[in-house]
Amino acid sequence: MDGNGRWAKERGLPRIEGHRQGVESVRDVVRTAGQIGVGYLTLYAFSAENWSRPRHEVAALMRLLEKYLRDETDELHENNVRLEAIGCLQDLPGRVQKQLQKTRQATAQNDGMVLVLALSYGSRREITDAAREVARLAKEGKISISDVNETLIANHLYTRDYPDPDLLIRTSGEMRISNFLLWQISYAELVVAPAMWPDFRKDQFLRAIDEYGKRERRFGGI
Repeated sequence: MDGNGRWAKERGLPRIEGHRQGVESVRDVVRTAGQIGVGYLTLYAFSAENWSRPRHEVAALMRLLEKYLRDETDELHENNVRLEAIGCLQDLPGRVQKQLQKTRQATAQNDGMVLVLALSYGSRREITDAAREVARLAKEGKISISDVNETLIANHLYTRDYPDPDLLIRTSGEMRISNFLLWQISYAELVVAPAMWPDFRKDQFLRAIDEYGKRERRFGGI
């Protein structure tokens, strides 16, 4: 979800206003995804690299995240959406961790779409953590070197409970992955949308879905 800051700058607004409008896009896309039968929707909400932004912007983002989690709990529950999260969640402020836990618990029994928020997330860190855990198991004699395969590694990623993505949408015309689900998107279809995230609403989302539907997925075959 890229382009919040630039969207605000183009309009002479503070960057946080772009993030606020970005929340409206989140709301619209989540509703639309649920309506059309998407099973899993993962939003790259806050990367591990985002901690390097100015302190006041990070603090504002954390307040906005806490407010979103609190305000959207009822709607998520009403729409049968289950909220989950991946990333180094222990790095989040305590109040955000508490609200995240409350919202996850409130929606835990929902069996509709799963909304996964990537928070303080970085794919290289995720793969490193998985490699470290596999190495620990080998050192303790719980697995052998011959046991190490793609399935074993995948089962130690943050996303072990979710299927790999079919489609990756990158907004704001950006032509890079930005350390997001590097392992999991090996065979995902990529759609780069020109709209900045605050302008990315239902119509743009459905356009990306339509583009995906036109692709022929061969997974390396013929």
